[in-house]
Amino acid sequence: MTGQITLAKESSPSPARAGLRGHPWLTLFAVAIGVMMVTLDGTIVAVANPAIQKDLGASLAEVQWITNGYLLALAVTLITAGKLGDRFGHRQTFLIGIAGFGLSSAVIGLSTGVGFVIGFRVAQGLFGALLMPAALGLLRATFPAEKLNMAIGIWGMVIGASTAAGPIVGGLLVEHVSWQSVFFINVPVGVIALVFGLVILLDHRAENAPRSFDLPGIVLLSAAMFSLIWALIKAAEWGWGDMRTVLFLLGSLVCFALFAFWETRVAEPLIPLGMFRSLPLSAGTVLMVLMAFAFMGGLFFVTFYLQNVHGMSPVDSGLRLLPLTGMMIIGSPLAGAAITKVGPRIPLVAGMVATAVACFGMSRLTPGTGTLTMSLWFALLGLGLAPVMVGATEVIVGNAPLELSGVAGGLQQAAMQVGGSLGTAVLGAVMAAEVSDTFGDNWQRAALPPLTPEQLELAEKGVQVGIAPVPPGVPEPVAQTISSVAHETFVSGMSTAFTCAGVVAVLAAVVACFTKRGENAGAGAGAAHI
Repeated sequence: MTGQITLAKESSPSPARAGLRGHPWLTLFAVAIGVMMVTLDGTIVAVANPAIQKDLGASLAEVQWITNGYLLALAVTLITAGKLGDRFGHRQTFLIGIAGFGLSSAVIGLSTGVGFVIGFRVAQGLFGALLMPAALGLLRATFPAEKLNMAIGIWGMVIGASTAAGPIVGGLLVEHVSWQSVFFINVPVGVIALVFGLVILLDHRAENAPRSFDLPGIVLLSAAMFSLIWALIKAAEWGWGDMRTVLFLLGSLVCFALFAFWETRVAEPLIPLGMFRSLPLSAGTVLMVLMAFAFMGGLFFVTFYLQNVHGMSPVDSGLRLLPLTGMMIIGSPLAGAAITKVGPRIPLVAGMVATAVACFGMSRLTPGTGTLTMSLWFALLGLGLAPVMVGATEVIVGNAPLELSGVAGGLQQAAMQVGGSLGTAVLGAVMAAEVSDTFGDNWQRAALPPLTPEQLELAEKGVQVGIAPVPPGVPEPVAQTISSVAHETFVSGMSTAFTCAGVVAVLAAVVACFTKRGENAGAGAGAAHI
């Protein structure tokens, strides 16, 4: 594939358009509002789930589907959605994504049954998948090479800020307004993003953009991604050795193999496999998976540690995580500037080394660790993640041809979803194994009353998320002993999980050595009025 892509004449910014429409920094502002809405929703809803369960009388499985339905829809359709943007234009897919996401949010807020909530959470995932790759495609086409890293850095800052705000805003809304307000808040934000998008965004299309759709490829890739994500979601419930888990994983592998074979035979493939002849692009994709594995997998336990071991409310735990997200907010634009000057390799390696040190540091947390110590490790983790989020995104998107910028954006987002799901599932299994191995012995050593096998199994499930299995009516000294045993066991499992995350981060630092600046980053529109 050629490295230089020519834009169609009707898509190129002309002197007559040197006002608001197509202005790079205003384009960044417009897409940032939409991205903020989606990323905020990713964390804000978790706080509302208990209130939804109580108000609608939902079962635990139904509440899990509120999250799983969204995750599945998003992960399965990201790359296909990116292809839609390459075919029809990223401006159009971005605006449709904004409108659909806002409308779905409004319907959820008006729902009186959990079935509607689940169904429109799936719709949110589908529209979010349209929006996210389109945002990167618009940035890639609008910014020239020397400004792209800074733009992606600010884009990452918005993601960090909205992720941090989710639990805090969600907790305040649920506590003082209602769980419905968690979804209604997306409506005014969506309207603002839609208006700015209509006024500011300029469509960019490569001259050799795809003209047809690889429907068999879409079906095979969707089936492969669904099977993989579903197996990872259900592994904790079914068990890794369960036949259902194995069958879904094998089905995913078969579908991926069939997809790869088909892509070599079709005239206009969904993902031209020639993209992966670029070692930096392939390394950037693997790096994104490994980074998300360590970050999201480890962070999964931090929320339980703060809320169930330290007894914090969701709002308070969100505030305790501000050093992490704050350093991501500060570090992302700084990382963009550094990557522009020295290239991505050094910042990426340094970022993953810092992430590894932070993971190993958090493996030494105890039930009594103070706020200052936690904050230092959280801040180092955020500082390490910032250049990786920016640099790996630039490596993936910048090393793909312009006519595949949407696919590259979808690939970047899909890599994050797969890595996060894999990290949560694998590290969750590590935690479960550690609790199963040590909890019974710790219980006996504390001279607590013996448990039946059924009671032990039930208690272990609670301890895996930091909940102390204190029966009602037990004397206070016994309750304190049970809590101490449960929390010590949980922290021991969390320590093992963070050690594994640190090893993965070290591996990611090695992979980062194979990255380099995007070869095709200069093929964008390079709008003049920056």
